[in-house]
Amino acid sequence: MATLQLGSLTVDVTQKNIKNLHLSVYPPVGNVRIAAPLRMDLETIRVYAISKLSWIKQQQRKLLAQERESPRECIERESHYVWGQRYLLTVIEHDAPPQIERAHNKLILRVRPAASEEKRREILDEWYRLQLRQAVIPLIAKWEPILGVNVARVFIQKMKTKWGSCSHAAARIRLNTDLAKKPPEYLEYIVVHELVHLLEPTHNARFLSQMDHFMPQWRIYREMLNRLPVRHEHWHY
Repeated sequence: MATLQLGSLTVDVTQKNIKNLHLSVYPPVGNVRIAAPLRMDLETIRVYAISKLSWIKQQQRKLLAQERESPRECIERESHYVWGQRYLLTVIEHDAPPQIERAHNKLILRVRPAASEEKRREILDEWYRLQLRQAVIPLIAKWEPILGVNVARVFIQKMKTKWGSCSHAAARIRLNTDLAKKPPEYLEYIVVHELVHLLEPTHNARFLSQMDHFMPQWRIYREMLNRLPVRHEHWHY
């Protein structure tokens, strides 16, 4: 393993029998690693790393902002994430239908005085589901014509082991509600992943080739998404 020093940034470089460069930023402190083809010289890799400095710094900031979440109790000053940004929950009791809004760094939950912890959680879960559905509609509209596919139906739901899934025959996709807590580029990656499954239902060479063609950086998104903490579980895709 070689090491590149870019100012105060250290980049570990591993050269493998691969075709493309793969850049990863690892938690908890944002260590940077590049996997590069065997034929590529270090100076070329250095130029590539320099071109990605802005993205690397952005990912490091996101990792430092993330914290391993404990089960949410929906209490005052509790941390919640929306599209990768941290908000502090503010609970306001009022005798009216429940409502949630974002204001600066606060996520304001208005509930009836008798609302239980379970009810508060249900309200938040439904709000996250709505955020995800609103975000996914334009992404589907964007990628359907690019890929030449048509989605019959999108389901948004809690999923224990996956970020998304696809029913190839029925042209249906399912998305994990918790994607609304992660940076939006990861949602787009999962959407593209599932839509490519409408072209190729398995993870064979054709699927990988399609992903490389339509979203060249998809492996970076997969690596980062798999390493982001979600509650006490590690999610993989």
